[in-house]
Amino acid sequence: MPWSNQSGGGGPWKGGGNNGGPWGGGNNNGPWGGGPNRGGGGTPPDLEELLKRTQDRMKTVLPGGGGSLGALGILIIVLVVLVVWLATGFYRVQEGEVGVELVFGKVVDQTPPGLNYNWPYPIGEVYLPQVQRQRELTVGVQETVVGTSVRARDVPEESLMLTGDENIVDVGFKVQWRIRNTRQDINDFLFNIQNPQGTVKAVAESAMREVVGSTNIDSILTQNRVTIQNDVRTLMQETLDAYKAGIEVTEVQMQKVDPPQQVIDAFRDVQAARADQERIRNEAEAYANRVVPEARGESARVLEAANAYKDQTIAEATGQSQRFTKIYEQYKNAPDVTRERMYLETLEKVLGSNNKIIIDSEASGPGVLPFLPLDNLNQRGSAPSSRQGGTQ
Repeated sequence: MPWSNQSGGGGPWKGGGNNGGPWGGGNNNGPWGGGPNRGGGGTPPDLEELLKRTQDRMKTVLPGGGGSLGALGILIIVLVVLVVWLATGFYRVQEGEVGVELVFGKVVDQTPPGLNYNWPYPIGEVYLPQVQRQRELTVGVQETVVGTSVRARDVPEESLMLTGDENIVDVGFKVQWRIRNTRQDINDFLFNIQNPQGTVKAVAESAMREVVGSTNIDSILTQNRVTIQNDVRTLMQETLDAYKAGIEVTEVQMQKVDPPQQVIDAFRDVQAARADQERIRNEAEAYANRVVPEARGESARVLEAANAYKDQTIAEATGQSQRFTKIYEQYKNAPDVTRERMYLETLEKVLGSNNKIIIDSEASGPGVLPFLPLDNLNQRGSAPSSRQGGTQ
């Protein structure tokens, strides 16, 4: 064919590319080279010059080449141009994309993955947003890929922020976001914001500054990072919803939170002192948790012993009083017998453990009765036998 020398797969008018020429490629370009992927329109080339070039090529293929073209030749040229122009309306939607068709600048349909057709440019346009792609951006840090490694460089104008207690902190964080896969959100993403990446980055920086500005530096540098990340994500989502951006913020992750380089050594000393303070507090609490239960147990033991002694004393006193009452009742009935009994019982208690000599005043003679201490005799008898056994 006359146009076989055209490179690529974009058709006779060099409209080929990535997203939607007549043969499945192109950036939604029409036969005139217009139709960018996002907004705007192209300017068709000079029709007179185009027809002139086409006539020169048709002379080489039509019968009687070299002569002037008649009305039939011009009609054929117009029909060929029209067919090629209509063929540029075919486009392919890749997996993970959604085709948004516009006719005269108005959204008319959204198409699934596959081969589809819409009016060519400038009548129609097609946008192909990647709704399943997870996008990521960094704030406060500029990442550069060098070979297989990634180098990070601080961006002070983005990372330096003022805290709620009027300190300066250096914050770098990442934001992950994507397009919401609904019809209205896709339309909002395409037509309500001009620079989605820049908009998300500006909203992220603003939200982080607002949250950091209401938080003390101690909480930011230590244990409160998860709360800050959630608050920033929530505030970003509210702001983007107010813009009708059609964007969903999936995650906010703080990469580095440090004091400025000029005072970082002093902050590290403060952090070390606070760590020591926390360690000493934990040791004190552990000691208190060990000593206090022991003291409480000892106090409970002493209290129980006191209660037992009290109960014992009261019981003994009650028993003695009852015994006295019983004796007194018997004493009223038989005073002499009771006195004699009490006398004998008292002597029994007093003399029971003492050596005794019994004298009978009424007996004839000296009055001393012979007394045989059987327990002493037993002790004296056992001693010689033990000595005899040892001698043998």
